[in-house]
Amino acid sequence: MNFLSLITGCFAMPAAENPTVAMMDAAYAHHGIDARYINCEVPPEKLGDAVRGARAMGWAGFNCSLPHKVAVIDHLDGLGESAEVMQAVNCAVLRQGKLIGENTDGKGFLKSLLEVADPAGRSVVVFGAGGAARAICVELALAGASTITVVNRGRERGEELARLVGERTGAVAKFLPWEGHFAVPAGSDIVVNATSIGLYPDVEARLDIDLDALQPGMVVADIIPNPPRTRLVRDAEARGCTVLDGLGMLVNQGVINIKYWTGVDADASVMRRRIEAIFGV
Repeated sequence: MNFLSLITGCFAMPAAENPTVAMMDAAYAHHGIDARYINCEVPPEKLGDAVRGARAMGWAGFNCSLPHKVAVIDHLDGLGESAEVMQAVNCAVLRQGKLIGENTDGKGFLKSLLEVADPAGRSVVVFGAGGAARAICVELALAGASTITVVNRGRERGEELARLVGERTGAVAKFLPWEGHFAVPAGSDIVVNATSIGLYPDVEARLDIDLDALQPGMVVADIIPNPPRTRLVRDAEARGCTVLDGLGMLVNQGVINIKYWTGVDADASVMRRRIEAIFGV
């Protein structure tokens, strides 16, 4: 194999066939981009060395997974708008010799959501307060969502996220504790599961919510890509809701990453087909 002049990397745990790696490489091959997307397992104490190595090798950028999304900021030269607000980075981009941190998780979700609904002026309920919920809440707020309700079992983390959104964006944000069987408030337009409930192998796990509160006309989204048709997706669909699976967010954040790194508008359908083949959809 010839030396590749452009290499993007993913600071993540390796896997036998990592779906993200397969998806990105499928896009590179389809568009004739001289690049490869590689997994690099980096322990927290070596994160600085890894970033310096990426600089030294001339990488166009890299993705950054947990537990590095906050710590990596100390090793970068600047942040994009939404990454600055949420103080979390999943994508570094080399721009004019500087590594700039972006967050494409929320952008990928927003791009997927816009295919079925515009969040501007809408009331949104987000379950969870972790990194994915943080990215999604900030991007939806920046896109004009009027109200964002954070629902989380841990009060401190949930209140912190609601406070961040309320103080740093134009949206009204509030926290509701997730205590027992939760009923989505009437009048909610968009409901998002940003937790890991239902992720493989616990595919039959179900959010502890009142399913009768899911009404036709609501958009119900699950960020879990494996399996794509989670219990929440199936339950919401049966109640006449418009549903979004987690593959859209995964594919679209990959599309945005490639645009940042190469300037190419990647074909999302090529990437989605590769992911679906891996998951047997």
